[in-house]
Amino acid sequence: NPLLLSGIYFLLIRIIAGNADSTRYAHLTASLFLFYLVSNAMNSGTRSVTSSESLILNTAFPRIALPLSTTIVSFFKFLPTIPVFLVIKFAIGLPFGWNMLWGAVVVLIATFFGAGIAILISAANVYVRDIANFLPYLNRILLYISPVLFEASKVSHKLAFLKNINPFFPILDAWSRVMVHNEALDWSEVGKGAIWAFGTFAIGTYLFLSREREFAVRV
Repeated sequence: NPLLLSGIYFLLIRIIAGNADSTRYAHLTASLFLFYLVSNAMNSGTRSVTSSESLILNTAFPRIALPLSTTIVSFFKFLPTIPVFLVIKFAIGLPFGWNMLWGAVVVLIATFFGAGIAILISAANVYVRDIANFLPYLNRILLYISPVLFEASKVSHKLAFLKNINPFFPILDAWSRVMVHNEALDWSEVGKGAIWAFGTFAIGTYLFLSREREFAVRV
């Protein structure tokens, strides 16, 4: 799915618009791949509890394993996109460098953020089932206000507040810097992303475990 979206945007950027900016296309592709790591974890994790009624009622196990398993699946779906991106980057002639190895740190942060969101929303969906129906719209909004279709450096001062309220912003910005531009990590951005990721994971885990006993009654 991310690769097909990348192909669509390639059609728009390189062919229809006639824009030959290879760096922009590489940024778009890399950012889409990482965005969908978190997005897939969130979407799959939402119904991970409500769709496992028989398992919850008949088996004793840590319920938090359900949303965590969807995050693991999303992570392994993401891994094949890395060589795909590297091939695309090589084909369009962008340079490689050692700074790209910092991408592993960004992926770790993104994975924890995806897990935290999956845990939090899976618990909320037990009480408000319409959350699952709202998610596609939320994903589309996040895609448009995150530095995926545009680079963070291109954001105007009027929209600078998005950097502070959008948890995807520092994560995707750091990812693009190391993977596309081969720059060293901006540790201030990485710190912001880590606070969002590990904060969401901690809060989601606490709320999930505090409500876990009610799931058997509500699912």
